[in-house]
Amino acid sequence: RKMAGYLQIPGISKQFKENISALAEAEIPLSVIIAVYNTAPWLACCLDSLLAQSTDLFEIICINDGSTDSSPDIIREYMEHDPRVKMIDKANSGYGDSMNHGLEMARGKYVGILESDDFMAPDALEKLVSAADSNNADFAKANFDFYWSKPEERRSLHEMFKAKDCGKPVHPSDTTQFFKQKPSIWSAVYRRDFLERNGIKFLPTPGASFQDTSFAFKVIACADKAVYLHDAVLSYRQDNENSSVNSSAKVFCVNTEYAEIERWIREDYARDHVSVDVARMLKFNQLIKYDSYMWNYVRLAPKFYKEFLVQMAKEFQAALDAGDFSLDDLKPWKRANLAAILK
Repeated sequence: RKMAGYLQIPGISKQFKENISALAEAEIPLSVIIAVYNTAPWLACCLDSLLAQSTDLFEIICINDGSTDSSPDIIREYMEHDPRVKMIDKANSGYGDSMNHGLEMARGKYVGILESDDFMAPDALEKLVSAADSNNADFAKANFDFYWSKPEERRSLHEMFKAKDCGKPVHPSDTTQFFKQKPSIWSAVYRRDFLERNGIKFLPTPGASFQDTSFAFKVIACADKAVYLHDAVLSYRQDNENSSVNSSAKVFCVNTEYAEIERWIREDYARDHVSVDVARMLKFNQLIKYDSYMWNYVRLAPKFYKEFLVQMAKEFQAALDAGDFSLDDLKPWKRANLAAILK
């Protein structure tokens, strides 16, 4: 629906009330976590997309991360009209810490994530949970649309998963294929006991970016079974995108995430896996890191180019010296590019 304002909530039916009552007495199928920081212009559209879902049986956990706009007031309006909507109201501490608060509060069999300026297709949650359940998967993940509301409304499918790879259970860490996809942690649902069993959380680095990076890597590395959907379940808003990184505090946020992945592989992952698997994950980490660093590089303000490349060279030289990967593991053009950076 196109929303003229917020709180476009239909009358609550008797069946809906019975479903909500059942939530309090039985296991909740799904918890949807939304980290909110100053997204008032888009928040109502986000919440309305959840309340319009084809299934009623889920809770919505909004984490207000110290917003200074009307975001918390909008959430309170929804809480008054729908008992599924809950809010954690806290001082600003960043996306990672907010998400960890949401994971601690979640009661669902599955956990979903939605960005507060994005919105879901009406059948998104039903499709994702059904796919995860029917395949006994640790997570189910789908394609999504890039979305622009201006100068006119338009969408473009981001096809991370080809039809041939969808609708069947896979072991996602067999190749680098699924590691290389955009993290897009919000186009998926995850079994909560899977996340807890593997200690998968977010880095709570204040003010950081890229905090979906290590979370996504750990999910793929640990999952015994995943299922992918070809349908686009979410509209990823581009109107609120920042095309370059101008803050010196954010230049090396991506480096922090990949340092955490390496730490996790050597310390946590290594406890339950043989050395050959650990070596394989260390190599995957470097191959994926190269692509991620180059993508980050082109988004930087030019004044940070050299500083970032110097740090990139240090990290990759250390990985080469440690035997985590070799230049021959890269495609020829990537190999030539990294060799030039190292020099």
